[in-house]
This record gives sequence, structure tokens and C-alpha cells, in this order.
Amino acid sequence: MELRQLSYFVTVADELHFGRAAERLHIVQSAVSQQIRRLERELGAELFDRSPRHVRLTGAGERLLPEARAVLAAAERVRAAVAPPAGLRLATSTGLGEHLDRVLAEFAVRAPGVPVELVSGGARERVEQVVDGRVDAAFVRSAEAVPGVRIVPLWDDPLVAVVPAGHPLAAEADVALGDLAGLPLAITARRNNPALVDLVVGACRDAGFEPVPGPVDGSLQDRLATIGTGVARQWTVVYASHARVLHSPRVAFLPFRAPGLALATGLAVRTTEPSPELAHLLAACAAATPVTCGDHER
Repeated sequence: MELRQLSYFVTVADELHFGRAAERLHIVQSAVSQQIRRLERELGAELFDRSPRHVRLTGAGERLLPEARAVLAAAERVRAAVAPPAGLRLATSTGLGEHLDRVLAEFAVRAPGVPVELVSGGARERVEQVVDGRVDAAFVRSAEAVPGVRIVPLWDDPLVAVVPAGHPLAAEADVALGDLAGLPLAITARRNNPALVDLVVGACRDAGFEPVPGPVDGSLQDRLATIGTGVARQWTVVYASHARVLHSPRVAFLPFRAPGLALATGLAVRTTEPSPELAHLLAACAAATPVTCGDHER
């Protein structure tokens, strides 16, 4: 007797139709019938009353059904007992800095031994990864509404300006956007992070100037290195939480003068019931966030 045969038997008993049972099992109907026949021969009893118009359990089938369910449940418990703990796949973004450290530390306390796999991806890709199940959750900033996904608000991420350490502005305590009007803005292409680019460019326009376009290729580290040379005087932005963990002595990080610039950070999760691991992550985010907000359906 095989577990597979008992599984097929339970499925047919649930459906009382060999065709529908085969569809649920994603196999052909003949394979289901063949395994049920083998089980019947081994047990020496007919399990189903088959007729052209209906399929019904026989007396033997009715007595076997609860026992078969119990055996399958026991087999699942055996697998679970030796299986490694279910992990959590979490998509992250650049600039989380110490926020991510706090969340992961809280998660480790609430779910000790549960592995966390961090996955990188672009702003739009992270939401897509949540939708199709490639990740359990994703940190997002000012994410657009997507069916089947809700955004749990977490915190606001202030931005700071980055200028060469040798620039006169570097000696100031903060900077006004208008002070940067004559410098090229080196920022990622809009397709990579539309929320960030729209915020910065829109703020420049509100301050009365159109930012001078700078290079958009390369990584953030490349931009910081280029700005640090001081040869081509440029500026960019980074998240304040990220600036605190960056070690770039050739550049200066300057807060923007009030009201400043910030993007709202949230956790994108599916609207379905969360797994235990995801529930622990949501609790960890709430504990690691200074202000706890309610969920927003997106």
C-alpha cells in the first residue's frame, strides 16, 4: 500500500468523480483509476460503487476513508518534524540602513531559527515579486496601487543632499534646494525609481528651478565616487538612514532645510492570510517602527 494510492482514494472520495479527481491531482484519469484498482486488489475489497451515472463509496470505502485521512495526516506530520524551518524571503531596497537592522533583530527574537533570505530588486520589480509569490514581503517607498497587495505603512525616510566635501556648501549645517540650482543633479533614471526622481525633481521645480541633468548611469557608489572627486561639481540625494552607514569622507551629507524631503516606506504583502513567518515579520516591523499605523489596502 502506497501513500500515493491513499491520496488518490481520498481525492476521489471527496469528488465522487474520477475526472474531477484527476483534475485536482493534475494527472490523467486513467492513472487515478489504475491506482485505485491496485489499492482495491491489495485490500481485497471494492472501495467505490461505479456506474455510468454516479460514483459512490461502498461500505468498505466509507470505513477506509477516515483511516486514510489519518494516515495521510500522520505522514504530513512526519515530514514537518524533519523539515527545516520555513524561511522568509524579503525583498529590500537601497537606503534602509539601520531600519533594516532593527527589523531583522526584532524578527530574530520573535522567530528564532527561521532563516531570512534578502532579495534585491528595482522599485517596480519588488511589488511584482510579492504578487507572483517570489517573495513573502517587500520594502517599498510610495508604491503604486496593485490588486492583491496591501501596503503596511512603516516610517518616513528623509533624504539628504550629497555634495563634494570641498564645496562651500559642505560647511553648512543644512542646505536649501535653491542653493543647488547651478549644480548638475546625478540621480538614477526615473524608470528605476519613479517615486524618488519625481519627488526630487518636483521639489526643485517648486523651489523655482529646473535641475541641471547629470549622469544617470552607474550605481550609487559610482555617483558618490564621482561627486567626491570634486572635478565635475554635482549633487545627488541619499536616504538619511543610509547616509549614517556610508563611509565617504570625500563627500558631505547635508539635511534639507525645512520642510525637507522624505518618502514614505511601507511593507508590501499579499492580501491573503499571512503565514506564521510573515506574521512575525509584521510584528517585528511594528515593534521596530517609532509610529505604528494601520494597514492601507492597495
